[in-house]
Amino acid sequence: MNTQFFKRKLTQALPVFLLLLFSTIFLNNLNAQKMKVKNVVLVHGAFADGSGWKGIYEILSRKGYNVTIVQNPLSSLEDDVAATNLALDAQDGPTILVGHSWGGAVITQAGVHNKVVGLVYVAAFQPDLGESAFTWFSSMPPVAENGVLAPDEKGFVYYSKEKYHEGFAADLSKPETEFMYASQGAFAAKSFATPLTQAAWKTKPSYGIVATEDKSIRPEIEEKMYLRSNTKISKIKGSHAVYISQPEAVAKVIIEAAEKANVK
Repeated sequence: MNTQFFKRKLTQALPVFLLLLFSTIFLNNLNAQKMKVKNVVLVHGAFADGSGWKGIYEILSRKGYNVTIVQNPLSSLEDDVAATNLALDAQDGPTILVGHSWGGAVITQAGVHNKVVGLVYVAAFQPDLGESAFTWFSSMPPVAENGVLAPDEKGFVYYSKEKYHEGFAADLSKPETEFMYASQGAFAAKSFATPLTQAAWKTKPSYGIVATEDKSIRPEIEEKMYLRSNTKISKIKGSHAVYISQPEAVAKVIIEAAEKANVK
């Protein structure tokens, strides 16, 4: 008897569920069609990889954005820019280019690409012509929690295992940061000191996120770079890994950049 009751209720509820499902799909597709900018390319920084963008990828994808995540080789500025340009070449229209940390230097150089209509810096470096990421990293003494090590005998830089949690992602769980430490890429030290030959923020609308509890790039440095370039600043409470710990807040800035982009 109970089985028949539940079957009847399920039969009654199924059309409503299907209507809601197809309505959601239809509205998402309609939203995607109305977007001036639907492409977003995400560029990770040093001591991490592209998997950290998963939360933001999911948020943006649900809203109808076409999201591409660049896997930086981290072997040189030129190589990382080349990887980013490959992703930009594959986009079918106007694109918002987003960089975290070292990725900020990459998008500053690569952002002159003709498909880029806006830049978003997430706790990221924003050098000018002739400057490098190291120009700004070394502009103030690092805090005690910072774990960026000196280059090894092969010229690669890593983040200290002992300081990774507190220095890179204190607002994430220990198991999460243990995995992130284990999966960090080998970062060529020469990349950090390579002067930029392009500064896309001079010609493209730019948005900058200051991670107020950042121990890897001091928040004061982030804000100083963004103020110099007239970048629109958002302050979000979070560690250097704010894009992982606060994906909704970071995605909101990316969406703002897309919605306000000047696209004809």
